[in-house]
Amino acid sequence: MWSADEIAELCYLHYRTRLPKQGKPDRNREWTSLAAVVKVESATQREVLPSPGNLQVTKEVVAMGTGTKCIGQNKMRKTGDILNDSHAEIVAKRSFQRYLLYQMWLAASHQQCSIFIPGTETGKWKLKPNIIFVFFSSHTPCGDASIIPISEPENQLSKPVTGDDAAGQSAECISNHDRLGPEDKRKSEKMASNHIIKRMKTDDDDYSSVITEDLAVQQVSVKRVGDTNPKSCECSAEIQTANKETGLGRPKVVDVYRTGAKCVPGELGDARIPGLGYHCVGLLRVKPGRGDRTCSMSCSDKLARWNVLGCQGALLMHFLQYPLYLSAIIVGKCPYSQEAMRRAIIER
Repeated sequence: MWSADEIAELCYLHYRTRLPKQGKPDRNREWTSLAAVVKVESATQREVLPSPGNLQVTKEVVAMGTGTKCIGQNKMRKTGDILNDSHAEIVAKRSFQRYLLYQMWLAASHQQCSIFIPGTETGKWKLKPNIIFVFFSSHTPCGDASIIPISEPENQLSKPVTGDDAAGQSAECISNHDRLGPEDKRKSEKMASNHIIKRMKTDDDDYSSVITEDLAVQQVSVKRVGDTNPKSCECSAEIQTANKETGLGRPKVVDVYRTGAKCVPGELGDARIPGLGYHCVGLLRVKPGRGDRTCSMSCSDKLARWNVLGCQGALLMHFLQYPLYLSAIIVGKCPYSQEAMRRAIIER
C-alpha cells in the first residue's frame, strides 16, 4: 500500500539527499517548485502467495525536476537548442521520458530488470502489470487548475519549496480509474476542515515542517469521461454550488485565486470582473512570462494532454502497445481544490 503523504515525503527526501547542494535555492530568500515521478511496484503474484493479505510495494523516484522559468516568444530558436519551458512539471516529465527510453533499451537487450515486457503485438512492448507511476508536484499546476475558490475566512496558506525543505508536507492526489485498488486512494485536503497537524524535525537543520493529514479519503478518475465545451465562460461548479451553502454548510466563496497564465490569443478571454467572475474556467492558457509573452501551454493544459495521449512521447510510442499513463497526481501543501484539478485535467 502507499499513501499520498508517503509519496510526498519520498520526493522531498530524494531532493534533499540525492541532489547536490549546488544550484539549489537559498532557503532564506529563494524558492522553487518541485515535481517528480515515482515508480510504485507491487509484489508479483507468486511473491504474495506465502503471505496473503500483506501486499508489499516498493517506491522509487525515477525522475525529478525543479524550476519556474519559461522563455518569451522572442527568445525562441528555430534550431531547437533552447528549452522553452522549464517549469518543474515539464522538466520532470522530460526526465521521465529519458528513463523510459533507457528502460526500453534494457528490454530490447533482454534484461529482466526492465519495466517492460513483450506485448501481444509483434515488436511491441508493454508495462509490467504490477508497476504504476505516480506524479508529484509541490505546487498546484499553473493554468486552469490554479483557479481555486477562496472561502471566507481563508486560512489555507501556501508554503514554497526551499533549498533544504523538509519532507512530508501534506499531499493531494488524483487517482487513475479502475486500475487502482482500494489501497490506492488519495488523501485530500478540504479547506479549513478535518486536519491533524504534526511537526517533524529534519535531520540536517532545526527547521520544522508541517505534515497535514486529512481524515477524508477521496478518489477520482484521471481518465477522460466526457466532453466539456472549453469555450464556455462560466464559474466552476464548486463556486456556483458553494455560495448556496449556509449555516453549517461549506464556507461562502468570496473570490478565486488568480493565475498568471494568459488565455490563448484568438480565443475567449477572462472577464476580469472583480471577485468570482475574474477568470473564465476551462480555457486553454499559455504560461506567464516577465514582459515578453510566452508560447508554452500551461502545466494544467499539458497534464490534460498527457492524460489522453500518455507520457511516453511520440518516439517511444512506436515501440509500445499501449500509451503509458500516470496513475495518480499528488499536489503538496498549497492552495488546492479537488474540483479545480478534476476540471482542469480530466473533464476538459
